[in-house]
Amino acid sequence: MMEKRQLAAEQQQQQAEAAAPPPEQPMAEVSWNDVQHVDQLGLEVGYRLIPLVDRSQDGELLRRIRGIRKKIAQELGFLVPVHIRDNLEIKPNAYRILLKGVEVGEGEAYIGQYLAINPGRVSGELVSAPTTDPAFGLLKRCGSTLKREEAQTLGYTVVDASTVVATHISNLLQNHAAELLGREEVRALIDHQAKESPKLIEDLVPKIIPISTLQKVLQQLLTDGIHIRDFRTIVETLSDHIGTTQDIDELTSAVRTALSRVIVQQLFPGETELPLMTLEPALENVLLQAVQSKTGGGLEPGWPKICCPAPHKKQSKWKIRVTIRCCSRHPVCGHY
Repeated sequence: MMEKRQLAAEQQQQQAEAAAPPPEQPMAEVSWNDVQHVDQLGLEVGYRLIPLVDRSQDGELLRRIRGIRKKIAQELGFLVPVHIRDNLEIKPNAYRILLKGVEVGEGEAYIGQYLAINPGRVSGELVSAPTTDPAFGLLKRCGSTLKREEAQTLGYTVVDASTVVATHISNLLQNHAAELLGREEVRALIDHQAKESPKLIEDLVPKIIPISTLQKVLQQLLTDGIHIRDFRTIVETLSDHIGTTQDIDELTSAVRTALSRVIVQQLFPGETELPLMTLEPALENVLLQAVQSKTGGGLEPGWPKICCPAPHKKQSKWKIRVTIRCCSRHPVCGHY
């Protein structure tokens, strides 16, 4: 009897030990590994678009993105990384394009379906579901493989899902090129140029031209849609003018002048004549002062009271309009 009681007590003790919660583990210290890195440019895709970016499945979109990066590097003059990941929280056929962690573009693409684009010379109307091009917001038509052949017969330009996403990325890269040119990219440009012109870089950057100044000038050029491939001319021009001015706008203007042939060729390739428009000198002075002002387009001091009274400071939005109308009636007052 005693043995049974002792055996039952041992079994109860074993069950109690098994049911007891495990000892608490010491809480791990917070480290830098817990801080999520923000990519310069990122692409997130829904789970149905994963085959487009899966290396094991030879994703078509991966090849197109590599081609886009090469094209952007050739056109703009610097490399842009694109980080790709899947996101199960968005729609299965959706994708998001992120700039420094913030969404700048989104859309949907369907594997096996095609986007039909009317180039303006089609022989008939394509009967299919209407949709919107995510890159440019234009109305398009989409359909299956059978519709693809019909659309091509009618003269439509037909693109697949990977081309839709790739075109969207390329368009955003062009529009946000200045934001993507960070300090690290500028240093990479300097290192690349140093291989071809080591003495030039050694003597000028950063001894004479601060990297921050160089970066701001390059960003302004990209904002204007001017490529920065001719890095040597840009650096040499800055070295010639940085001793007389530190103003970024004036330095950028000097670089534009040095790149004049490049800019004309970029805007009017193959043209021998350029259309020009001239302004009345008084109006030109007004606009120049408004552009160069650091206070948001103000025209004081120096407002010609003999012409018309200066508007109130809070009415800066219509200052220029008032002055233009005034100077058109009194062309003698243009001394700003």
